[in-house]
Amino acid sequence: MKALITGISGFVGSHLAEYLLETTDWKVAGTVFGPYKNIAGLCDRLELYPAELSRLDVVTFVLELTQPDVIFHLAGQPLVAASRQDPWGTLETNIHTQLNILEGVLRVNPACRVLVVGSSEEYGLVSPQDLPIDEETPLRPLSAYAVSKVAQDLLGLQYYLTHRLPVVRVRPFNHIGPRQRVGFVASDFASQIAAAELGLQPPLIEVGNLAARRDFSDVRDVVRAYVLLITAGEPGQVYNVGSGESHSIQEMLDILLSMSRVQIEVRQDPGRMRPSEVPEVVCDATRIRERTGWRTTIPFRQSLEDVLEYWRAEMSEKLRAADVDDPVSRTM
Repeated sequence: MKALITGISGFVGSHLAEYLLETTDWKVAGTVFGPYKNIAGLCDRLELYPAELSRLDVVTFVLELTQPDVIFHLAGQPLVAASRQDPWGTLETNIHTQLNILEGVLRVNPACRVLVVGSSEEYGLVSPQDLPIDEETPLRPLSAYAVSKVAQDLLGLQYYLTHRLPVVRVRPFNHIGPRQRVGFVASDFASQIAAAELGLQPPLIEVGNLAARRDFSDVRDVVRAYVLLITAGEPGQVYNVGSGESHSIQEMLDILLSMSRVQIEVRQDPGRMRPSEVPEVVCDATRIRERTGWRTTIPFRQSLEDVLEYWRAEMSEKLRAADVDDPVSRTM
């Protein structure tokens, strides 16, 4: 078996590559657009292609070279906030690259299985009566990012229905873990705590709505679900991926603060509030559990501890770099 992971150097892609190399005998290839840092220790075991996936000719060329049996399409613009600042940029990036992957597979190897990764953001405006959210819950997207994920999802369905491509669709709920970039709540909190511990910023965190409750899973559980679904998922079907329980943002912050080595002030910032905030999101993962037996295994607190340790290492590296660049100023 050979897997192609688009966005292999990203948060989820790097964990997926690591998991495949550790637990299978598959060959693993990937497209890279950006830094290689997350996969630095894996590069000698990977087949890597710097590629601009907005070009169909490039996508087709990569598929012809790699000849994958399965594709995990993870590349794209992942931030809801960024989609508010540049709606069209998000729509263009996410929809266009998804279309190119499907069209490329159709031209090169229609038997290749493709995992189309949507998002729980597709469900959007859910009410308490909708909880827990199953795959039949209506889609009411609240951002351009969510709309782009609906489009990716439906493109996958269309290519299955029209061309019988073996596409499996997933709607992952919030996932956290080491290597997640700033712009996601756990990393936003943890990076600021780690920076404050080293004196790189004042001991202050500005927050938005802490009452919102979300279904968080560890990224290492999520990539395990992706592998199970690419091998055992029903083509054309869509599967939620989530823990089945919710945690408030306040709880997340309290756990991270309890691990802090310094006292940190918390201050509310109205500018961090979302224009449309859903009070609670909980996943119904019955479909994937019945199909594959998958369920989450890594506790919420353990995930947060690992996120904080990751950011402590990142901030220590930043501090060492600052010492090398300007050793005099650090002693003044």
